[in-house]
Amino acid sequence: MRDFSLNLPVNSVSFGQVSVALLREFYARGLQPCLFPISDQFDLACQDDITEDFKNWLTSCVNKRWEHHSRSNPIFKLWHLNGSLESFSEKQILYTFHELDELTNTEKNIAKNNRLLVSSDFTKSVFESSSIENVDTLPLGFDSHNFRVKKQGYLKGRIVFNLSGKLERRKNHKEVIQSWIKKYGNNKEYVLQCAISNPFLKSEDFSRAINEILEGKSYFNVNFLGTMQKNSLYNDYLNSCNIVLGMSGGEGWGLPEFQSVALGKHAVMLNASGYREWANKENSVLVQPNGKKDSYDGVFFHKGGLFNQGSLFTFDEDEFIDACEKAVDNFKSNEVNENGLKLQEDFTYKKTVDKIIKVIEEV
Repeated sequence: MRDFSLNLPVNSVSFGQVSVALLREFYARGLQPCLFPISDQFDLACQDDITEDFKNWLTSCVNKRWEHHSRSNPIFKLWHLNGSLESFSEKQILYTFHELDELTNTEKNIAKNNRLLVSSDFTKSVFESSSIENVDTLPLGFDSHNFRVKKQGYLKGRIVFNLSGKLERRKNHKEVIQSWIKKYGNNKEYVLQCAISNPFLKSEDFSRAINEILEGKSYFNVNFLGTMQKNSLYNDYLNSCNIVLGMSGGEGWGLPEFQSVALGKHAVMLNASGYREWANKENSVLVQPNGKKDSYDGVFFHKGGLFNQGSLFTFDEDEFIDACEKAVDNFKSNEVNENGLKLQEDFTYKKTVDKIIKVIEEV
């Protein structure tokens, strides 16, 4: 195929995990693109089994850019809209994850200056409603290299719910935890594991936020877990639950929830935003949104800013609890979510890279 370059974040957060999965697929195909790591950061510490051959291939791709990259060759970039007006190529393909239901004029301008790929039809519709025509949907894949089903028991005799993601208003964590507590708090038959964090918050601010969510009370069956430094540990966490909760008010995809359902876990999912690309009534218990709220939290989303303006989906507490009860019944009927396992075949990084290559050949 034609020469091309990649501009990717290589780190341990969600964007970085997706980037490494894509790089593995390019490597498996014997391709040799020029690689520009975003911010020149190259962190593979969370990956458990990086072979020397793969590391050498990555190094050769990074070094290749200095002598072989051309601005006339297409470049595939995975990044936020903020920071994507800049480009190493005149033919930039931007793959971005947009969680809200609106675009600012700045975001529209950046989108128009890129060949755009987004992770869900929901996001595609947001761009198209703003007259952005150069946009297509590119679903993610199941990361079979890092995540696999483990049959070992964890908290036997209890039904375990998992809640994941960055602690912020967008994720609806406060509403989810408080609703769950009303039904299951201090009930020894149920556990809520919260793998939620925020590297942009000071530890005291994070602790204060958690205390506010719990309203100063303590619950022996609500556990807050620290950041997991290795994917193998995160795989154990995903496998340790029976039911995953995905109730974010705005998602580009929902990686932790997606990986969990693909591992055969039952799920309670808000039927909105990027979740709808893969979560359906066959593999999840769906909760219909009951309205919207503004996204502004004064920390990450500022009203009137150049980026991240819009609304988030909300849900009814009683409907959420009803869905949890239905998911519990589903688990008791069959511990494995058989329809969830099908996601491993329906969504693969081979399919993702097939489409990336197709777009690279077209630009």
